[in-house]
Amino acid sequence: MADGIRPASVVVIGAGQGGHQTAASLRERGYEGRITLIGEEGALPYERPPLSKAYLKGEADETHLWLRPEAYYARQAIDRVTGAVVAIDRAARSVRLADGSSYGYGHLVLATGARPRTPQLPGAGLRGVHALRTVRDAAALRDALAAATAGAPGGAARAVVVGAGFIGLEFAAVARESGCEVTVVEALDRPMARVVSARTAAHFTGLHRRRGNRLVYGQGVTAFHDDGHGRVAAVGTADGRRLPADLVLVGIGVVPRTELAETAGLAVSGGIVVDAGLLTGDPHISAIGDCAVFPLSGPGTQPRSEPQSRLGSGSQPGAESQPQSESESESESETGAGARSRTQPRMRLESVQNAVGHAKLVAERITGAPRPYDELPWFWSDQFGTTVQIAGIGDGHDAEVVLADSPDADAFSVLLFRQEALIAVESVNRPGDHMAARRLLGDGMSLSRAEAARAGFSLTEHLRRSANGGVSAPAGAMATG
Repeated sequence: MADGIRPASVVVIGAGQGGHQTAASLRERGYEGRITLIGEEGALPYERPPLSKAYLKGEADETHLWLRPEAYYARQAIDRVTGAVVAIDRAARSVRLADGSSYGYGHLVLATGARPRTPQLPGAGLRGVHALRTVRDAAALRDALAAATAGAPGGAARAVVVGAGFIGLEFAAVARESGCEVTVVEALDRPMARVVSARTAAHFTGLHRRRGNRLVYGQGVTAFHDDGHGRVAAVGTADGRRLPADLVLVGIGVVPRTELAETAGLAVSGGIVVDAGLLTGDPHISAIGDCAVFPLSGPGTQPRSEPQSRLGSGSQPGAESQPQSESESESESETGAGARSRTQPRMRLESVQNAVGHAKLVAERITGAPRPYDELPWFWSDQFGTTVQIAGIGDGHDAEVVLADSPDADAFSVLLFRQEALIAVESVNRPGDHMAARRLLGDGMSLSRAEAARAGFSLTEHLRRSANGGVSAPAGAMATG
């Protein structure tokens, strides 16, 4: 900590990936104080990415999602508490739960995550209209999918997906493989528009259409129509169409859960504002993961004039990329994170990698090893067995180079440049390129657009040369780390 004294106790609000990792990393680093991990769901901390893939397919049950078995928390003396925190008393350094209980803290970690964005449209509360964020959401969606397909004799069940982000498209793939007729409605002109390049988006459009999914771009949804008995029967679009639906998944992004922080007087601007060390304006409170807005720094990040959110799978279900505006609430007037970060571009990331990296950094700071957060962002998604992996942030790129064996290859990488500097790499079914890109961007190795565009260029070979001082090395000599 800043004063060199470890706090006697740490309370973590939020028992998702970031909250769990904070507690686990504290114990791994020899922290001996009291750790209280508070979560609302009651379930053991679990992985969220499989919810939109293996769990929906029935290939994994809830026990396969657990980050650790129940015995781990007892063995590590991590107190798990189920309940909703309703207030933070910064003066007393305590948190109060809805049941009236309270817990004191030496340091508080806000890992409150985000909740699905709810469309403010007629019929949004009808039965059969689903969101996907929690294991309970996924179980309900899986059961609805099974019921819809079983109840459609002589014809396929009809699923409508609102939003063509990673989560929406991952569900669309699972639904199609389950035998549904699937229509995806997206207000923008291509899928994953805030996440990947036009080249990669076009590939996934083709993939879904070849597998039988219908994708409708440039159309907003205006209403969910019922069957007269409180269940969704159709989805209305801005051009007047009614798309028949036996079930609907809405995946239009998430809203960071900032209410506790804002009520406690902490800075909030598209997320809980923190500095490069993930501290809020209160030196006894940190914020991590999906709920935190932090200064951009390090390799593979692209400064912007407003805070941005970014996701990938390996992303949290329910998380879609949604830019946040500087005009959102800035509720802290004191000096601290709110003031320090106003001079730096900020972003909010929605991914497992970011949540875990944040958690480890906070644990390091609490145990006496502070450092700024500067990890390279990376993301991934799997749809119909096709995997896209992204290293870096490609926002604002002004040039690209495509590495592929042929123009219509199913495996390729898109190298994104801004002002001649490599800022991100999207790799489709080329895991070697992805790992090489993470090394190149993470270690700040240079690559010019002209060099990448040369015939026969190989990203992995370029990494070998760069790691060996410009001298080509045998394939088996590729550096790892």
